[in-house]
Amino acid sequence: MRRNLIPAISTLAVVSLLAACGGGAGGPSGDGGKISDDKIVLGVINDQTGIYSELSGPNAVKAVQMAVDDFKAKHGDDAVSKNIEVIVADHQNKPEVANTKAQEMYDRQKADAIFDVPTSSAALAVAGQAAAKKKLYFNITAATTALTGDKCNKYTFHYAYDTYMLANGTGTTVTEAGAKSWYIVYPDYAFGQDMEKSFSTAIEKAGGKVVGKKSSEFPNTSGDFSSQLLQAPAAKPDVLGTMHAGGELVNLVKQYNQFKLKDKGVGLSVGLMFITDIHSLGPDALAGTRFTDAWYWNFDQQNREWADKFKEKTGSRPSFAHAGNYSAAMNYLEAVQAAGTDASDDVVKNLEGKEINDFFLRNGKIRAEDHRVIHDVYLAEVKPKSDVKEDYDYEKIVTTIPADKAFKPVSESTCKMGQG
Repeated sequence: MRRNLIPAISTLAVVSLLAACGGGAGGPSGDGGKISDDKIVLGVINDQTGIYSELSGPNAVKAVQMAVDDFKAKHGDDAVSKNIEVIVADHQNKPEVANTKAQEMYDRQKADAIFDVPTSSAALAVAGQAAAKKKLYFNITAATTALTGDKCNKYTFHYAYDTYMLANGTGTTVTEAGAKSWYIVYPDYAFGQDMEKSFSTAIEKAGGKVVGKKSSEFPNTSGDFSSQLLQAPAAKPDVLGTMHAGGELVNLVKQYNQFKLKDKGVGLSVGLMFITDIHSLGPDALAGTRFTDAWYWNFDQQNREWADKFKEKTGSRPSFAHAGNYSAAMNYLEAVQAAGTDASDDVVKNLEGKEINDFFLRNGKIRAEDHRVIHDVYLAEVKPKSDVKEDYDYEKIVTTIPADKAFKPVSESTCKMGQG
């Protein structure tokens, strides 16, 4: 049995993308010298070697680097600054480490914005630092709706996905398709707790019922989910819904198949799945499983062209977290360019209410009311191996869920957007 051990924290790694010394020419405002410390610093905080390292990790840093390179190539001598630096820290999926690293980045490394941050408890810690330091934070890989709810703040933006989106897509669809009784297994921390609540609400709204639920420790360093899985058949559910992600999801699905729960009449539904998870397990282990995806590399030619560039840099296909990090970094830099400064309040003003259509954000909009970034998402189904034409060609897109239907309506938001 695979064991997922969170390693000791590494020292802060710094990747410099310095194409020239000093700041560049002024932006569209024609007003130069408005870049703090004569450089723009983008920080990436994530899991570099643990259970979330494949879906995010080092390749998320490379995606941000790609955005920097493309921004410089696009604007050339007219770029608001040619001096752009990317720094990275490993948070070990621990909120206290994420909090310390975010503080170090904002205070000592002079980060203007932080990106990524899987693990909801860690994301909430970074959002707190963003509010305190009045510096920007773009959450990509954590799913908690608290970031655009009770814990929202002026300087935090929630990209990609959240638990409402996942439950609204998968929980509702699977229940309406006939799986009326659910047994939910979830990791016992902010993300898992939010997922359990969001899925339970969606299931019941669609006419279903949660007949049992059981949490698992996080991180599950033993990799053993037998106590959660073996109790499920007694509740006689139509489906077992797992709310785990990354390496924990991989281990859980292996054990689901090992215990032959499908043969016992218990189907499988996955709350959150990345393309890297399917690759680790092999498509036949999940064939036919439907889930909600924020983005898929082979959806169309526009996505594939970016995915080809990503593969040239990394040797693999991107997850939606990788693509989301690129899009967020690029849109941040474009906002700095438009504002002619990296002053946080000016950049926030440029971003709020902005409508965006890029390869990641289709029909995208940054809601000013809660900083939820809405966009089209997709109900996907895992292909059997016999239908896979190339590596990572694992998804069939069943339907597109429009941006205005995918996420919690702003009218239901509990966000009270203050001044940070």
